[in-house]
Amino acid sequence: MIKRLIIAILLLGLVGGGIVGFNLFRSKMIAQFFATMAPAPLPVTVTEVVPINWMPGIAAIGTANAAQGTDLAVEAAGVVREVRFAANDRVEKGQVLVQIDDREERADLDAAKAALNLAEITLKRAQELLERGVSATTTLDTAEAEAIAARSNVAKLAAALETKQLTAPFGGTIGIPQIEIGQFVTAGTTYATLQDRSHMRVDFSLSEQQAGMVKAGLPVTVTSEVGDLTLTGSVVGIEPKIDPNSRLVTIRADVPNAADQLTPGQFLQVRVDLPAEDGVIALPQTVVSSTLYGDSVFVVRAEQTEGAEPSLVVRQVFVKLGRRSADLVEISEGLAVGDKVVNAGQNRLSSGAPVTLADAPAGN
Repeated sequence: MIKRLIIAILLLGLVGGGIVGFNLFRSKMIAQFFATMAPAPLPVTVTEVVPINWMPGIAAIGTANAAQGTDLAVEAAGVVREVRFAANDRVEKGQVLVQIDDREERADLDAAKAALNLAEITLKRAQELLERGVSATTTLDTAEAEAIAARSNVAKLAAALETKQLTAPFGGTIGIPQIEIGQFVTAGTTYATLQDRSHMRVDFSLSEQQAGMVKAGLPVTVTSEVGDLTLTGSVVGIEPKIDPNSRLVTIRADVPNAADQLTPGQFLQVRVDLPAEDGVIALPQTVVSSTLYGDSVFVVRAEQTEGAEPSLVVRQVFVKLGRRSADLVEISEGLAVGDKVVNAGQNRLSSGAPVTLADAPAGN
């Protein structure tokens, strides 16, 4: 009985040891298989690094203003007799816009003209009498002084009469009337706004460093906030001092607005186009990966290991970024002409991973 029990125990140990040994052997072989198995190459698309004609620019936020624009005001107090414009009328320079009651001034002017006529007759008579030798020189001097005073009085009243007739100082589009017929207005009362919108001035601010790159005559592109309108113009003025509060420099651009698309006070995105540069390396901003360690790209390179055929792998290359323009970013260090940079799927890659090209290399 004991002998049989011992034999059973030995057989059981032998079977258990065989099972354990087989499992250990299988685990070792599986680990060895995966350790020596090469990962399948990943398909990638690339952009070939080629020098381009770089169009640098400076972006800013600007405000549109009319080339000529002002709030029109009453020059002399009185009752409004006529309003000769409607909202949004196109008016010409010198066009009468408002007539203030001027009956009293006209009456005074008529009296002054009559007095001037009498003074000139008296002066002429005094000159004739002096020529005949029957009048004193002092009489002629008095007549000349009275004639001069009469002319001055007529000119003064004529000027006062003109202040009752309000005209457009320049051509443009007039706004909503702010006064009514029969209303008594005082000097300085605003009666409308007048804006010449055929040309617009776009004012924007740049830092001291950026302003140093801007010169009069450089082309400017302005775009509305929603991006539905784009117009071009040029820089016409640079403020000769830096604002001590904001530390910015004000720049002014002139933008033709023949189609009346811009409105004074409108918010605009401004881009100043700087002179073009040749031979600049620039890539789409999407190819650059940014981390705490810096900016990098994945470059496809052909590498050969000992005893194997050449294969394509990717290498992570850290780069130094420069200026940005639209969707491009300048690569100032780290890449050379001819490098093939992965332009999609970088999050799946690691340095040294095998790859294949999904399509022909694309240029910038």
